[in-house]
Amino acid sequence: MSQTRTLKVRLTLFCILVGVVLATVAVVTDHWAVLSPQVEHHSAVCEAAHFGLWRICTKSIVVSGSKDKSCGPITLPGEKNCSYFRHFNPGESSEIFEFTTQKEYSISAAAIAIFSLVFIIMGTICVLLSFTKKRDYLLRPASMFYAFAGLCIFVSVEVLRQSVKRMIDSEDTVWIEYYYSWSFACACSAFVLLFLGGLALLLFSLPRMPQNPWESCMDSEAEH
Repeated sequence: MSQTRTLKVRLTLFCILVGVVLATVAVVTDHWAVLSPQVEHHSAVCEAAHFGLWRICTKSIVVSGSKDKSCGPITLPGEKNCSYFRHFNPGESSEIFEFTTQKEYSISAAAIAIFSLVFIIMGTICVLLSFTKKRDYLLRPASMFYAFAGLCIFVSVEVLRQSVKRMIDSEDTVWIEYYYSWSFACACSAFVLLFLGGLALLLFSLPRMPQNPWESCMDSEAEH
C-alpha cells in the first residue's frame, strides 16, 4: 500500500475511532430524550425525566416564578431517582414507563444497539490483525463491519424516536413536551462517522485498478 493510501486509511480509522467512542457513550448513557409534564402551579413540584436504552431517571424539580408551564430544565437541582426498565430488570420499579415507553420498542432499540457494538468489536479485531500481521485485505471486512455498526445505530435511533413519539401522543402519560439530549446526538454522530468511515475505508483498501488499457491486474500494486 502506497504512503498516500496509508495516510488516507489512518485518517479514516481515526474518524471511525471517534465514531466508536461516540457509539459506546450513546449506548451506555441515559440522556437520549428528556420529558416534562405540564405545570399547573408556579410553586408546584414537577417531575421531569430523562431516559436511554436501559433505564429511566426522574427528577423532582421545584418550579418557582416560571412564566411557562413546562417542567425544567432537567439541569435544575432536585431529588433524582434512576431505575432500569422493568423488562430488563424485574426487581426494579418502573411501572410509570412500562406502557409509555412501548416495551417492544425499548427492547428492540437496545438489542440493535448491542448488535452495533458486536460489529464494532469484529471490525476492530480485523483492523488489529491487518496491522500486526501485515494483511491489508482484512481492512475490507473491517470496513463492512463498521458500516453495519453505523446502520444498526441508525435503526436504534429511529426505533427510539418512534417510541418517544408514541409516548407523547399517548393519553396514558403525563408527558407533554420532549427534546432529544446529548446521548441522542452522540448516536447520530456515531452513525455518520461509522457508516461513511466504513465506506471510505473500503474504497481506500481496495487494490489499485489498472490505469492504462495495456496494464493488467497482475501489474497493479501487490497486496500483503
